[in-house]
Amino acid sequence: MQERQWALICHLSVLAGFVMPFGNLIVPIIIWSVKKDEFPMVDVHGKEVINFQISFTIWFIVSAILIIVLLGIFMLIGLAILQLVLVLIGALKADRGELYHYPLTIQFIK
Repeated sequence: MQERQWALICHLSVLAGFVMPFGNLIVPIIIWSVKKDEFPMVDVHGKEVINFQISFTIWFIVSAILIIVLLGIFMLIGLAILQLVLVLIGALKADRGELYHYPLTIQFIK
C-alpha cells in the first residue's frame, strides 16, 4: 500500500512545476532518489515520470522559442493541458498498481 502511495506522489509531484520553476523535474527526482531502493515500484514509476518531464521540458523550450512566430503560444497552452491530463492518468494508474508509459517520451533513464 505504501509503495503505491509513493508512486502516486511521484506522479503528482510534477505539479510542483506550476508553482516553482523546474519543480516538475526537481521534486520527482528527489522522491525517486530517496525511495527507489526502498520500493521497486517507485523506481519504475519514477523513471517514467523523470523521462517524461525531461522530454516535456525540451518540448516546452522549443515552444517558448516558437513564440516568435506565434505558434509557440498555442503549443505552450496545449503542453500545459496535456501535461496535466497525462500526469493525472499516470497517478491513477500508479494508485491501481499499474505501470503507465507516458506518450511522446524520450527514454533518458532506463
